Parts: sequence; structure tokens; C-alpha cells
Amino acid sequence: MQRACAAALLRKGITIIHNPGHSNDDQAAIGVITALGAKLEMQADGTLRVTSNGVQPVKDEVNCGESGLGIRMFTPIISLADRTIAINGTGSLTTRPMDFFDTVLPQLSVEIQSNKGKLPLIIKGPLKPASITVDGSLSSQFLTGLLMSYAAAGAADVALTVTDLKSKPYIDLTLKVMEDFGWKVENRNYESFYFPANASTPKNGELEYTVEGDWSGAAFLLVAGAIAGDITVKGLDVFSTQADREVLQALMSSGAKISVQTDKIEIGPAPLKAFHFNATECPDLFPPLVALAAYCDGKSVIEGAKRLTHKESNRALTLQEEFGKLGVQIDLQDDLMIIHGGKGLKGATTYSHHDHRIAMACAVAGLKASSVVTIESADAINKSYPDFYAHLQQLGATVSLQ
Repeated sequence: MQRACAAALLRKGITIIHNPGHSNDDQAAIGVITALGAKLEMQADGTLRVTSNGVQPVKDEVNCGESGLGIRMFTPIISLADRTIAINGTGSLTTRPMDFFDTVLPQLSVEIQSNKGKLPLIIKGPLKPASITVDGSLSSQFLTGLLMSYAAAGAADVALTVTDLKSKPYIDLTLKVMEDFGWKVENRNYESFYFPANASTPKNGELEYTVEGDWSGAAFLLVAGAIAGDITVKGLDVFSTQADREVLQALMSSGAKISVQTDKIEIGPAPLKAFHFNATECPDLFPPLVALAAYCDGKSVIEGAKRLTHKESNRALTLQEEFGKLGVQIDLQDDLMIIHGGKGLKGATTYSHHDHRIAMACAVAGLKASSVVTIESADAINKSYPDFYAHLQQLGATVSLQ
């Protein structure tokens, strides 16, 4: 949804977005593109109509809310404007590192001031695409913004070279959205991304785009089904480029009863066994997979824990702390997270740390706990999946919101 909002802003004309999201992150993206000149109308049929003439800011400050993708994707896009704009955020976003831009944007003729590598950012463009090398190890989200801004700026015969790119599937998703909107980029084995001089550009007029079902949110439902099902989940593209589709592999490895069909996934409980899973390319799966591992007999190992440091919380330590309250031992060894499962979970009062995925993980873990699990700051789910508790209730779980 956030990528679709960005693409609809950059594409000149009318874009009809089907299945638009309404989470806090989605609302932040809508706020950003409105501040950058797009005109939005929610239609009676639930679609979102976006009319844009490119980046034409109507405000001097843009707020990305608490969206990590939003700030990293939209900053290069905002840099296309030839005026000074302040970029800000809220909550944990104000403490997350943004010094990537201090290094990269000046190479693209953009003036930038940051608060010692943190928000707020003060930038002045316009961004001028150039062949540069960027570090892809911290997050692929920075690259997403550069790819989209290069395309919109009409980059020709230039290449973005990337070292140590993490989370390649998220770049696949970005490239797919760009292609759907009419931009073509050559992916040269994820080592460089080339913009040919004769590349096609989006046609003016009206374009329709449908936002995919979200595998990141659905991962929690699927794990809930494996722990306490049987349930059926619809609306997911099993051929999606989304990284978190890999949750299916972990569920299969754990021995969950699962049937994957084109239009639905049926999943239910079975004797669950410990599993080994590499989440380096899909670090957002750590929270649901920890909840799954808690119910698997034996020690499950998840690789990629180093990717968790700069999330809404330091998720490795947060998961260790909160699941410890539920009676689950988690060991952290370098890049590995080891979860001692299968011993039953007890009720406790947990704390989301204002992290949406931690709140959902604790809720799913509580489905088969011996007594009530309470989650403090439970409204953190509104960041990405505001309907989550309602969906758990729909599936028969007892959820009381206070």
C-alpha cells in the first residue's frame, strides 16, 4: 500500500487503488503524498482515487508517522522537489538511524541537514540521478526510495550499485510495483540496478492497481491456526514476491497441518516439532515464528537476529524479555535466536514496547497459555494491522480491549 501511494504520486495522472490499507502506516503514506501535492478521494466502492502531477509540495514539512519504510522510501522522493522541506516522524522513528541519507543525498545534488543522523531531516533538491554505490546492509528500504526517485527523475544510462544487500525480496516487491506502474529497471543480480536511456515511462491517464493481501500480518493468523486452529485464510497471493510468504516454509518444517491452495490456505494444529529457519531476508517473521516455536517440541533456531536491532524496538531483546514472562526461554548467540519450546506457556502481563509485531506475537502466544495473557500498549497493532484483534475474535478467541 505504501509503495502504491508513492508510485501514484510519482506517476502523472489518475490512479485507482483497489483494496487500500487503513493502518497507521498507510494513513501516514496518504498524508505524505497529500503534502507533496497529490489529491485523494475515497470512493463509495472502497477504492482510493489519487490524482497527481508529480512531486509538487504544498507544505514545508512532511511527517512520516512511525513508518520505517515511509521515512526511508519517501525521503529520496521528497528530494525531487526544488525547495527546502523538513521531514519528521513520531515515536520510535525519531531514534532510528537515518545517517544513510547524510552520506548518499549530497552525491545526488541534494542539500541535507540531520540531527546527528536522526530526525528531523531538512532537505533541498532537486535530486539528480547519478551512478553511485550504496550500502544495502542496514535496510533495503533506502534502496526502494532511491529506485523510485531515480525512475521518476528520468534517470538515463545510470546505475545504482549496491553492496551487501539484505532483504532482496522487498526489492523484488518494489520492482514489481514500479513495473505495474510503468517504470522499467534492469536488476543485475542485485549488485546493480540500471536505468537504460530508452526506458519506458508511465503513460498519462488512468491506471488501476490492486494492493496485495499482506503476508506480514497474515503470518500471525497462520501461526494462530497452527497453534489453535483450524482456520482458513483467504486473500493472499501464494506467488507473491513478498518476503514474508516464507512463513509457509517454517510452518511446514514445524509439522503444522497445512493445505496451500490458489485461493485459500487451510491450517490447523498437529504435533509441532522444532524447526530451523533463516530469517535474514525476512526479519519481520521473527515475532510470529517465536510464537510458533514456543509451542514446538524442542529447540528451534532462527537465523538473522542481527537484523532486529533497528526495528520499532530491539526485537531480539524484546522477544527474549516478553516471552520470558510467558515461561519461554530464548537464547541469543551472535546471529542466532534459540527458542526452547514445547513446555507450555503461562499467563502473564506482557508489554508491546509500542511495537506492533510484539503485541501480535504475545496475543498469538496467549491463545493456548494456561491462563490469561495481558498485553500493555496493545494498540500498537494499529501501525500495520488495526483489525488484528477483531480477526482473532472472529476466529473464536476471547479478546477484551480495555
